[in-house]
Parts: sequence; structure tokens; C-alpha cells
Amino acid sequence: MSGIEILLVVAIVVQAFAVVVALSLINHTKYRALWVFCVITLGLLIAERLFQLSVLDGEFVAPRTRAWVGISVSFCLSMCIFCARLLVAHVDRITLQRRMLENKLMTSVLRTEERSRAEISRELHDGLGPLLSSAKMSLSALSKEGMNDKDRETLRSTAVVIDEAIRSLREISNNLSPHMLNNFGLSRGIKNFVDRVASLHDVKIEFRTKLRAERFDANIEVIIYRVACELINNSLKHAKCKHIDIELLVQDGSIILKYGDDGCGFSIDDLQDRGMGISNINSRVSSLSGIFRMDSEPGRGMTAYVEIATDSAMLRDTTDGAKRRKLFNHGKK
Repeated sequence: MSGIEILLVVAIVVQAFAVVVALSLINHTKYRALWVFCVITLGLLIAERLFQLSVLDGEFVAPRTRAWVGISVSFCLSMCIFCARLLVAHVDRITLQRRMLENKLMTSVLRTEERSRAEISRELHDGLGPLLSSAKMSLSALSKEGMNDKDRETLRSTAVVIDEAIRSLREISNNLSPHMLNNFGLSRGIKNFVDRVASLHDVKIEFRTKLRAERFDANIEVIIYRVACELINNSLKHAKCKHIDIELLVQDGSIILKYGDDGCGFSIDDLQDRGMGISNINSRVSSLSGIFRMDSEPGRGMTAYVEIATDSAMLRDTTDGAKRRKLFNHGKK
């Protein structure tokens, strides 16, 4: 047996095995016609190889027969391509539906998280806060007459501890559910957080925005606020920076957050190992089909870009106490 005959036999065996595989897939996918045409095509190809072997052995095969087999192979192969295109479109639809479901699930998780934060914050503020205030008033009402110096010092220390507890309670409550964000909007919420952080650290934080009392969809406001807070905390903990620059703007129907620091930077490839909550930021932004980009190099600081479309969100203009609602038009700055 010559080399070409051996190769023809190997081709027949491989194609026969492919026929078996195609037959097993007919009942496992939606588009069965694809695998039916594959089986037919492979069977015709096997027939062509057999004709070729016959010719090599000196046997006669009618040219018309070989022509009809070739035409049939071309037709079935074309049908396989058309069916494969339908299968790819079906897979694309399933992928899109899965992504939409993932986004809905992430949005539900974030909403549940924010509701839980708000409830805990309210319980702390309305429950524990009055108790601490009552304890402080009770201490203030105690008569200091007849107390020795040790008792007065103990009373004073206790009052200081209660004041610190009240301050910590307010800070925890605000971190769980930022009242400035809920009451006055995104720009005031971020500005308030920046001012509080700047008063506690030797880092210059510059926050620029032209937004005033505009209100966005609650989900957008919360996510942009959480992202800004996370980025600031990351810079303070890891970057060893001296300056942070933040810009918040609305452009072409989207709200955009631009962030940068002059810290030590890092390698993007090592980002997953740094535990900086970047995956949490990305998940939050992705839940609203937004864009999140980050760029950094060792020794060259870090920049981040967040963009979330607001075309379908309602803006609430509360300037001068008005409670009007208006649709934010695409392209308006």
C-alpha cells in the first residue's frame, strides 16, 4: 500500500469518528440541523475518499457520480455554515441574557447592601445615640459638691469617653449611610467626605465639580460615592501620596469621575494581589453597565476613570427648595 493510500485510509477513519461525534451531538443542542448536515457532509467525504482509493486500485468510477458527490458536499457544507451562524447567534443571545442577569443580580445585591447599611445606621443613630446623650446629661446633672478630686476626675474622664463614643457613633452612622449624600446629592456628599478626610490627614485633596444640587438616580449616586471613597482610602493606605485630584462632571449624557494621585503607584499586573478593593469597584460600576479604567506604574502615581450613563435616570433639581423633576437630555453638559 502506497503512502497516499495510507493517508486516504487514515482520513476515512478520522472522518468516520467525526460522524460518530456529530451523531452524539444531535440531541444535545438546539440546532440539530447543523449536526445532521455535518453527518451527511462527512459521509459524502468518506465516499469521495473511497472513490479515490478505487481509482488508485485501478477501478473505474463514473465522473458523473464523482461530480454529484462533490456538488452534494459543497451544498451540505454551505448549509453547515448557515446553521453554524444561527448557533453562534443563539450563543450570543444566551451570553447577553446571562450578562443582563448578572447585572440585575449585582444591582439587587448592592441595593440590599445599601438598605442594610441604612437600617443599621438608623438604628445606631436613633437607638444608641439618645442613650449616650441621656447618659451624658445624667453625668452633667450630678452634683460635684462633696466629691473629692479623684471622683471629679473620674466624672470628667467618663464624660470625655461618652463624648468620644457619641462622635464615633456619628462617624460610623455616616459611613454606613452618608446623610449628606442622601439629603443634598452627590457633589455635596463627596465634598463632605473629602473635607472630613483632609482634616485627619496631611494630604492635599482637590475636588472640582460644577454640579450643585442636581440629583441623579439613587443607585448612580451611591455607586459613584462609594467608588470615590474607596479610591481615596486606597490612596491614603497604600499610595503614600501628597496630593489627590478628583473631578466630577456630567458630559454627553454620562456622569464621569476622574481621579488621580501622585503616590508610589503599582503594577497593574499585580493589582489582584494588593487587596485594594478594585474588584469591588469594578463590580459596582459594571452593575450599571458603566466603564471603569485604571492606570498606574511604580513611582508614577495612579489615575482612574469612571463613567456611568445617566440618559435613563431622572435628575432632581432641588435648587431654592424646588422639587421639580426633569429628564436629563442626552448631550447636555
